[in-house]
Amino acid sequence: MIVSVVSMPGGATTRTGLAEARELLAASAFLLVDVQLTDEPAAEGAEVVGGLGLESECPPWFGRADEPVRAQFLGDRAGLVVPVVQGGRVVHVHVMATERHLVTLHRGPARTVENLLARLGEENPPDSVAVLFLLLEEALDTFRRAAVADLLVVEDLEDEMFDRRRPDQVYRLARLRRRAALLHHFLLPYLQATDEVIMRRMLSRDFAEERRHLAHEFQHTGRLVLTDIESLQEATRRAFASYSSLVSGEQNGVINRLAIVSTIFLPLTFLTGYFGMNFSYLTDEMESRAVFWLLAVALQVAVLGGALYVLHRTHIWRRLRDDEGLGDR
Repeated sequence: MIVSVVSMPGGATTRTGLAEARELLAASAFLLVDVQLTDEPAAEGAEVVGGLGLESECPPWFGRADEPVRAQFLGDRAGLVVPVVQGGRVVHVHVMATERHLVTLHRGPARTVENLLARLGEENPPDSVAVLFLLLEEALDTFRRAAVADLLVVEDLEDEMFDRRRPDQVYRLARLRRRAALLHHFLLPYLQATDEVIMRRMLSRDFAEERRHLAHEFQHTGRLVLTDIESLQEATRRAFASYSSLVSGEQNGVINRLAIVSTIFLPLTFLTGYFGMNFSYLTDEMESRAVFWLLAVALQVAVLGGALYVLHRTHIWRRLRDDEGLGDR
């Protein structure tokens, strides 16, 4: 377990234990405490809550493993489970905010909290609520960066598909489509929960104008990030449709070539089969070499020439050549 205490204003960070952090929480008017739990089962959130002396302030779900995203307003404090995109997966950061302090709890390293601690010295937020909204914006930025990066990958895949189609492109598109659905699955209920809490809080007359501005800015940013994720979902659907269209075009070209081959060889096959039958007329009357060459060669050459003439007159060759030219561009 790693406990980091950030004294505000100033943003000075020190590593302490739970007992020292509890003393600082009781004495300080503005403090941020970050607790990083290990992956061991014994490292539970209840131990942290008890060690910090926050049993009366924290909700019962605070620090619980596998807790879904949520936002809850508890009178003069708020508790949240904030989703964060990290390392290709979504992790949860538990947040407890009061007028005097802000406590974050997470399992394993959380890059979002690290970025927040780095920003505190520059931003110098006036109170714990401002720090909370900075943390929420950092969490939204992880979703935005993930959506934009995946969108660029989808566009690169589309360019590759027009040059050459490969089965692995479909697999990569399927993974990107699943990732977009995962981002949407975690972000949408989180934004709905936070919007509900924010709207309830803004109805209160004692909600300061500065905090209203922070809340409106967070809601606006959340809608923009959700739009980015929906754009990623639409891009993956469009890429799948493009791949299907390209494959269908190639299949149509193959079918057209098979039709040409059939047009050429079907009359020849008919003649070969017809003159190969054992009719008495064929076996008795057509025994000379001249008749053989006339029927076996000249007639089939004439049929082949007629088939090629029909193909040329119907411009089928030209259409196939134009389609191949478009496909190579």
